[in-house]
Amino acid sequence: MARVRYGARTEAEIQAARSASSKLPDIWSTGVVAVWESDPDAVAAVLPPPLKPAERPLVRANISKVDLPGYPLGAGSVAVAAVHDGQEGWYPLVMPMTHERALIGGREVFGEPKKLGEVAVERDGLVVRASLARHQIAFVEVRGAVDGPLPLPGPTRKTDFYFKFLPAVDGEGFDADPVLVHCVRNEKVRKLERITGDVVLRESMYDPVADLPVRRVVEITIGEKTTDQKGTVVERVSAQALLPYIHQRYDDPRQILDGPPEGSV
Repeated sequence: MARVRYGARTEAEIQAARSASSKLPDIWSTGVVAVWESDPDAVAAVLPPPLKPAERPLVRANISKVDLPGYPLGAGSVAVAAVHDGQEGWYPLVMPMTHERALIGGREVFGEPKKLGEVAVERDGLVVRASLARHQIAFVEVRGAVDGPLPLPGPTRKTDFYFKFLPAVDGEGFDADPVLVHCVRNEKVRKLERITGDVVLRESMYDPVADLPVRRVVEITIGEKTTDQKGTVVERVSAQALLPYIHQRYDDPRQILDGPPEGSV
């Protein structure tokens, strides 16, 4: 009978697929990174336990175009500085991706809060504009002008924190205890430039990054980099403590009932 592709793969086929995925070449991206100081209470409010706020209430937006062969990808994230058990890192709140292919591994393997969205990185001479958008709203926009090169950093190691979980089949809680993942990325940079500009946050009920206001821009850069990553489950976490935060992961129709903070525009 003809090969049925949804049928079971042989052990040799499974091993071949694993070997192919473990030997990926360096994949370079061009991206804008903006870091700003925000309201300390707002940053603390988005962190599920056992994560704690870092010393400075920093928020970081990464907006990149990734040079995947034959399959260019827009990838972004908005994250807040956090600490777990003495380890400093970042807790991403939303990670827009332009293709479903990029969602699967991150969400199912690492617990990354990836969602389909629109990602733009545009450069015209010295003028740069980058944005993250979903539901026709560019909820983060970074704009400015390149004002000079920066020294290239050496290889660096960065940590992101994720919560991996599955909502329960009956709609009550989780199917199993959620886990906290430390995702360690080794990053190499081959080009880096400083941008003088600003960060614009726009109101979106599904991506309420505007609740993390820009008090002071720390830095904006544009550069070319490549990274790898490895995740480790570091502990099981309280389902009861995490439940109030799981709306961060999904587009919940009930979010229309959540108004912006008092005094916001």
